[in-house]
Amino acid sequence: MINPNSSSALTESVADAAQQVVAPGTIISAINPSRGPAVIEGSYDEALATFHLVEEVERAERENPPDAYVIACFGDPGLDAVKELTDRPVVGVAEAAIHMSSFVAATFSIVSILPRVRKHLHELVRQAGATNRLASIKLPNLGVMAFHEDEHAALETLKQAAKEAVQEDGAESIVLGCAGMVGFARQLSVELGVPVIDPVEAACRVAESLVALGYQTSKANSYQKPTEKQYL
Repeated sequence: MINPNSSSALTESVADAAQQVVAPGTIISAINPSRGPAVIEGSYDEALATFHLVEEVERAERENPPDAYVIACFGDPGLDAVKELTDRPVVGVAEAAIHMSSFVAATFSIVSILPRVRKHLHELVRQAGATNRLASIKLPNLGVMAFHEDEHAALETLKQAAKEAVQEDGAESIVLGCAGMVGFARQLSVELGVPVIDPVEAACRVAESLVALGYQTSKANSYQKPTEKQYL
């Protein structure tokens, strides 16, 4: 599991939560780059973080390749680039959560962080082929680290936004749109009365399934290894 930002505290909390939901015997090895933005809250942050994310994958491929990779950021930064670098399964938390919502509900809403990420979230939904199922996107102006700074206040804000999505927008499920929201899905699901999908948990279980089934990343065309060239 790679947290693309440079926050080791966030990496630890995400890894701890993920380890609790995977099957016995599955080991979550979580890392983050030592350089780059502390959190990813926009396109500029994502561009900087992606370079260091790719470096971490290249290092892992050389030294000790895992059975699968999970990119633990809801923007799925560098997802296609990483798929070019390895034939092992690579799962983005956003793609996993959006697809998983289709198995349990006809519609879904994403509850995420800052209003500035709306365009990117719509693009993620479009890439997943789920635009016709999207009820709404709720952006209650929460920073990525909000749950580490004031967990109670952030959770109340998140809960209110999710409740509006269910009651006003017709959402039949909720996708939590930030890896920093890990650990709250079950509590929210009970209170809201609809499935609430934690993207990190979803991605880890999808990755496990791909490994168990022996599926690898196709190298037929789109995700071939990068072409040979000089990199300065």
